[in-house]
Amino acid sequence: MPPIETDVVAKLNQMGLKLPESAPPLFNYVPYVITGNLVFVAGQVPIGGAVPYKGKLGADVDLKTGQDAARQCALNILRQVGDTVQDDWGRVVRCVKLGGFVNCTPDYTDMSLVINGASDLMVSVLGEAGKHARFAVGAPSLPAGFCVEVDAVFEIKP
Repeated sequence: MPPIETDVVAKLNQMGLKLPESAPPLFNYVPYVITGNLVFVAGQVPIGGAVPYKGKLGADVDLKTGQDAARQCALNILRQVGDTVQDDWGRVVRCVKLGGFVNCTPDYTDMSLVINGASDLMVSVLGEAGKHARFAVGAPSLPAGFCVEVDAVFEIKP
């Protein structure tokens, strides 16, 4: 696997994006856990963007907004991963897995298209090392009414 570009921030800047500030956990959990060479990033909601990203896909949130929300979740994930490696992106081996939850109506079926917002960002920023296993499921509700939540597993070098 080719190494990750060491300047993820520069790549994001080229895309007109930036890493948000680290969001502290709001409840009784930690933002990430490192075990061995794996980093488990807690579910990230789409805070930090210009839009509140609340509501339900299939009701009051359209596909494009859902994808934008998933992309914001991915930016928050990258911020947490950056924190684990003190922004030494050369230590990041790959994105192993993303898990996506979509707040949607019972008949909504485009969860995979929504979570592509996160997947596409990982591949755009990390290249081959951004390709990952994934799930995308619908949920009847998510914390604070957010329309999307995404968690992740990354492999890092010691």
